[in-house]
Amino acid sequence: MRHRKKFNHLGRTASHRKAMLSNMANSLIMHKRIHTTVAKAKALRMFLEPLVTRSKEDTMHNRRMVFRKLKNKYAVTELFRNISQKVGDRPGGYLRIIKLGNRLGDNAEMALIEFVDYNETYTKEKPTKKRRRRRKGGSKKVEENISEDVKKDEVQQDKDANESEE
Repeated sequence: MRHRKKFNHLGRTASHRKAMLSNMANSLIMHKRIHTTVAKAKALRMFLEPLVTRSKEDTMHNRRMVFRKLKNKYAVTELFRNISQKVGDRPGGYLRIIKLGNRLGDNAEMALIEFVDYNETYTKEKPTKKRRRRRKGGSKKVEENISEDVKKDEVQQDKDANESEE
């Protein structure tokens, strides 16, 4: 039974699990997406999303609290400078998990975990295609008809002007 079991222990000791999640979070922050198992991806999401929320407000206290978890000053700098700027207006859900199928060796369920705002495939607005009109001679006829009408009007005006002079 899983009474009051709050998170997946991933079959590791507490120190091993903390180190593994810290290393995975550093890799994800630096590379913006990583391949891993679904269970590790879900555990990483629970580990990293509160840190991204802290990074929205750049204070010394928040930097120190995030550094306690990550233990890498370059990852902390990247998180507070670049990532927090992209996710500043997002209220949560900074990470996306995409299932990739099973691994060949041990049939483990694999996933791709990535930052939502860094995937241009999903976030970039698709450009609208320019509509093209094909001419089949119809528009030329319309132009000819218009030009003939203009000529007829000019001839009529000339006739009216000549009659008024006489």
